[in-house]
Amino acid sequence: MVQLVKLPNKGTKILVEGLSRVLLHNVTRESPCYKADIKEVIEPHERTPLSETLVQSIGTLFKTSLALGKPLSDEILKALDNVDHPGRLADLMAITLHLGIKDQQEILEMIDPLDRLKRVFHHFSREIQSSSPKPHPLFHSGKETGKFQKDPSFRAPLRGQRETSEDDPCLAEIHELRGKVRTAGMPPKVEEIAFKELSRLERMNPISAEYTVSRTYLDYLITIPWSKKTVDNLDLNRAQTVLNEDHYDLEKVKDRILEFLAVKKLKDPMKGPILCFVGPPGVGKTSLGRSIARALERKFIRISLGGVRDEAEIRGHRRTYVGALPGRVMQEIRRAESSNPVFMLDEVDKIGQDIRGDPAAALLEALDPEQNFSFTDHYLDVPFNLSHVLFITTANTLSPIPPALLDRMEVIHLPGYTEEEKGKIAFQFLIPRQKEENGLKDHPLAFTDDAVAKIVREYTREAGVRGLEKEIATLCRKIAKDVAMDRPSKEVIEEVVVEELLGPRKYVREIAQEKDRIGVATGLAWTENGGDILFIETSKMKGEKGLILTGSLGDIMKESAQAALSYIRANASSLNLPEHFHQEYDIHIHIPAGATPKDGPSAGIAIATAILSLLKERPVPHDMAMTGELTLSGRVLPVGGIKEKLLAARRAGVKTVILPRKNEEHLADIPDDVKKEMTLVLADDIQEVWDFALSQSK
Repeated sequence: MVQLVKLPNKGTKILVEGLSRVLLHNVTRESPCYKADIKEVIEPHERTPLSETLVQSIGTLFKTSLALGKPLSDEILKALDNVDHPGRLADLMAITLHLGIKDQQEILEMIDPLDRLKRVFHHFSREIQSSSPKPHPLFHSGKETGKFQKDPSFRAPLRGQRETSEDDPCLAEIHELRGKVRTAGMPPKVEEIAFKELSRLERMNPISAEYTVSRTYLDYLITIPWSKKTVDNLDLNRAQTVLNEDHYDLEKVKDRILEFLAVKKLKDPMKGPILCFVGPPGVGKTSLGRSIARALERKFIRISLGGVRDEAEIRGHRRTYVGALPGRVMQEIRRAESSNPVFMLDEVDKIGQDIRGDPAAALLEALDPEQNFSFTDHYLDVPFNLSHVLFITTANTLSPIPPALLDRMEVIHLPGYTEEEKGKIAFQFLIPRQKEENGLKDHPLAFTDDAVAKIVREYTREAGVRGLEKEIATLCRKIAKDVAMDRPSKEVIEEVVVEELLGPRKYVREIAQEKDRIGVATGLAWTENGGDILFIETSKMKGEKGLILTGSLGDIMKESAQAALSYIRANASSLNLPEHFHQEYDIHIHIPAGATPKDGPSAGIAIATAILSLLKERPVPHDMAMTGELTLSGRVLPVGGIKEKLLAARRAGVKTVILPRKNEEHLADIPDDVKKEMTLVLADDIQEVWDFALSQSK
């Protein structure tokens, strides 16, 4: 086997080199491949005067054929220069002839080299006679041969003879490709390029490497859905029903899709929006893309960009490279067989960058509505209109996304779910799905409200519902095992059954286990996995080091701690603190979970409160948390992720949360049941925070 090429139509093209002739005695197997008993044929090697004469005559005819424009690869020419056996020469010469299958088989079955030479001489003579209307001189110079090969007047007769050869499979393939190009619906300029490539292909030798490259390129051009598209279903009521069937809540996203449909119904064509869903894992970002495609009745495509570091993954490789292919954008468009699919680019915040280029920059052309009507893949090297595609990207956080790319996207935040929302999602979606996937669709298995609430509180700790579904799946599998073994199985999952089947609880509410302590405050943090609480512990000891910070803190958090201490030192007299307390004591600030990196300014007021609690020896209530950035003048600045932080505080058992007053407008997004369970205190400056926090201790 010399070469193996995977074709775009899922077929395989194999180039093999015959080593010797064999006689077939008996076929012993036909499936999955043929196997037979064979005997190698030993050819005579002696050279006779007749064979020498035939070799010289064929050589002369071969030069004449080259002069008439016969296209040959360099590999064939080199092989012909090195051959010295008459039979081998006849076989190589036969390759250069445009013969039908019947004639090729006839030469293959000739054992005597002399017979093969005679037959090849006969075909060469006939080919030259049909290619040339008048006798041509024989050329002995390579320059003259090359000159005639480039002359179109000599190539035309040979091409005409090939086009009339009904038995030539290569010509039949080219005719088929020409018909496919005409019916592919290509733009005029692209169609012109395709026909030029077909002309090149027609002049190539079918066994050359370039032939395969050109053939594969044409296959891609033909199968790209240039003008194929699905018809959008613009029924807004149906779309709303579909979105509600697949996802609970997420009203902002659903409204945005309905707005898109409404505008498209009133104005078509329109530029497709570039939506970016941002939220913690498990809130339904990826599945929402499938739901949107179902609502629109469009094809759905998804590619994950996590870890992609090569620009060619997006734009493709140039055809000069061995094994070149189009980029993933055009490959997926081709597989979808539609020019207007819903195209999801998952984990866009996980794109990497190295010496091979910046994939995020390559995405700009695809996602920019002002440019993507003529997106050019490096492999295809022709423009394709992506403006009809509905692009959706997903990310856990916006910070790693380059500003230029982020500017082209419409960001929609998907915060985490409350415990009540998780319960409704479990009953509406997760439990029915897991019953069906585990063969319990017809089994009378039911979950109580208390059982689901126990799973949410004690066996999961997440903003989304992915972990919740895993725990429900575990319960369903255990019931399925009992059913399959004909053992008594549970029909109602209650709290006791949950602990019996899932084991001891995995999480406890940290705050519920705490008590009021001096020098300890609870802060709220936002991560790409949702909100979380963090404990800020302080201690003082004799020394001259000043401020000690531990707990894997980032630069911004270290600066927040320094600013908090500086404010307290500057206002020591008004706070009734010794003026030179910082010269007598070292202040050590530690944030547990030291293996987890922490950064950001939102812990500023919590750090300041913990330090003042330590110095005044007044505890902070253990069920109180706070978030906000502190300035040197004592102002409390707004921070992000308010909803995620409040949900995390509620999960942990926090009863009171202090927030910056400038975040008051964000409270409209907080579910009413959360606001009813918690006391929310708004503060403009740090003195208001201290007045409330240090006067509430029990």
